[in-house]
Amino acid sequence: MSKIIAVFGASGNQGGSVIRALRNDATLSKEFKIRAVTRDVNKDSIVALTKEGVEAVVYGGLLADHFPDFWETFSADTEISQGKAVADACKNAGVKHLIFSSLINVTETSKGRLPNIAHFDGKAKVETYIREIGVPATFVMPGVFMSGYFDLIREGEGGSYSLALPVDGKKAQIPLLDAAGDTGQFVRAIIQDYPASVGKQVRAAVDYYTPERLVAEFSEVLGRPASFMQIPAEMFKSFLPPPVAQEILENMFLFEDPGYYAGATLSEGPRPDVKELTSWKDFVLANKVRWL
Repeated sequence: MSKIIAVFGASGNQGGSVIRALRNDATLSKEFKIRAVTRDVNKDSIVALTKEGVEAVVYGGLLADHFPDFWETFSADTEISQGKAVADACKNAGVKHLIFSSLINVTETSKGRLPNIAHFDGKAKVETYIREIGVPATFVMPGVFMSGYFDLIREGEGGSYSLALPVDGKKAQIPLLDAAGDTGQFVRAIIQDYPASVGKQVRAAVDYYTPERLVAEFSEVLGRPASFMQIPAEMFKSFLPPPVAQEILENMFLFEDPGYYAGATLSEGPRPDVKELTSWKDFVLANKVRWL
């Protein structure tokens, strides 16, 4: 009888990537039956998955893969309660391996200097809870989504492009991830490494990029001039919705100090071969129509 993988957030970028990676793996696709956990079984993406043999359910599984979404509510308390509920369910059901989408606790790591990055701190608190109650788990820590730069890199007059952030273009270190394409590759590597992967954190990013490297490679691929400009913090905040402006500003400061992953390298823990991952150049080339 096949073992079961239940993927939470199956209709999103990360959950969908996990399902594709597992279905495309010749060994894991035979070893596991995939269950897509979703709040809306009528979503087009879920309907398409069911037609391919994926079961859509509310909850179940011997292994659960959970990706909470802070940005729907802007509430760390909601995200924490959801995460703890999943952890409790996994404990009660005897789940053999939980793969949880986590991040660092920025308030603690920055010693209180950056106290408002709730979407990091909330995930870190759930990770702590999962460890405390003894659910066997691995923690995948997604980098910055490359797709976010569809809006951040903007075309100006004369066909030139610019990226404006409140950080030093040479010092800020941004770990980039093609979330839709590569999240599943990291999860696949974690599953293949089980049980050695239990208890580990896996930093899911292809590489660290400074803003200046990011725009230089963008320009190289697109064949258009592109530049980076460091702007004042208050100017950056003025471009953002007020409820999240301070949080996103502090998220930018995080790239410089103490670091998105608190200065950790990307090489620790199970991870795919870099040749299997999408570089920033690859991403720009594949999506250049979004900027042209």
